[in-house]
Amino acid sequence: MPEPAGLRVALLTYRGNPHSGGQGVYVKHLSRALMELGHSVEVFSGQPYPDVECSLTEVPSLDLYRQPDPFRRPRLREFRDWIDALEYGVMCTAGFPEPLTYSLRVERLLRHRRADFDLVHDNQCLGYGVARLAQQGWPVVATIHHPIHVDRLLELKHSPLRRRISQRRWFGFLRMQGRVARQLPRVLTVSESSARDLAHHMGIRPDRLSVVPIGVDHDIFRPLPDVARVPGRILAMASADVALKGMLPLLEAMARLRRSRPAELVVVARPRQDSQIPATLRRLGLESAVRFVSGISDEELVRLYAEAEVAVVPSLYEGFSLPAIQAMACGLPLVATTAGALPEVVGRDGETGLLVPPGDSAALAAALDRALGDPDLRARLALAGRARALTRFSWKACAEATVEHYRDVIGRPATAPATSAASAA
Repeated sequence: MPEPAGLRVALLTYRGNPHSGGQGVYVKHLSRALMELGHSVEVFSGQPYPDVECSLTEVPSLDLYRQPDPFRRPRLREFRDWIDALEYGVMCTAGFPEPLTYSLRVERLLRHRRADFDLVHDNQCLGYGVARLAQQGWPVVATIHHPIHVDRLLELKHSPLRRRISQRRWFGFLRMQGRVARQLPRVLTVSESSARDLAHHMGIRPDRLSVVPIGVDHDIFRPLPDVARVPGRILAMASADVALKGMLPLLEAMARLRRSRPAELVVVARPRQDSQIPATLRRLGLESAVRFVSGISDEELVRLYAEAEVAVVPSLYEGFSLPAIQAMACGLPLVATTAGALPEVVGRDGETGLLVPPGDSAALAAALDRALGDPDLRARLALAGRARALTRFSWKACAEATVEHYRDVIGRPATAPATSAASAA
């Protein structure tokens, strides 16, 4: 039989930062793997733009959250149309407008390009503009890495009472995302844990959910045997300002650990000065023992993995965990929590990693102490973890499974009805 013809994919991402968060990583590597399989991909991205090898169409916004001036006030001449006004208005009322306004802009761009693509693949935008594309007859597949509802629950739990009203408003876009997701014929997610949580929190029918694990680039994330390990160094890739990433329990664990042995922590993140992190470092006496780095290249990150003796993923929740499989692929022994999908990713406790309950700083400190104190254990975990990453998690496998779902959905009629954009604001 002849090989099926290559597909033409419009891959949507409302922000594609290649150095922070999983959206840019997913878009970069999935688009490349799809092209290597013979498919055509055009990425439509809002700021910050991703680093991709395929065609990139920029979908500029007001970029209201850019560094170093987030929540900025744009000049009058920056406003081009009503979508810009909507974006600024939602921000001024403490909401997060990007999923909605990006989707409206990209729908406008794609409205007259139906002949150029076989389908749209939406990467966790789920705005009303995406629903409009489906209503216009576009086959639409969406990826949801995990339900942001979990982020909201954890942020509200860890926020002071005075901030909870604004936090609830910030997460107001979730109502829109749930409505859109429930209308789409196929939603991909990255783990069985995420699939269960999406059905629970977003009401997506289980028969419309499919699990496609993401991958790791084995050519980039690899051991560097010529780089010397730094005794006592622990590496974490964990957002310092997002409660679900577990930075506060990790700092408590570091304070406990340093009572019994010298240790230092390198965190790939950029903490805000108005967050709890600086005060926590001072309270625990960790200013000289914790270092934050950000904006680094993949090769610089791989070198950090090579210099560390242990990696740690302290999350209170994970839909998957790219840092976990990156560390394992680099041959670095891993300590992680049992939150969300981490046991699916890491494997069996004591064989491919060490697993502890989420939020338990004493258990986390004990596992780190055990790993740092036992070179044979570290060697066994590193070898088994790398083998697991190589055999189970690749971008080629991710792309192949994704294409199967593309072909299935292309044969289905669009079912999403038109939805009002104004109701999201």
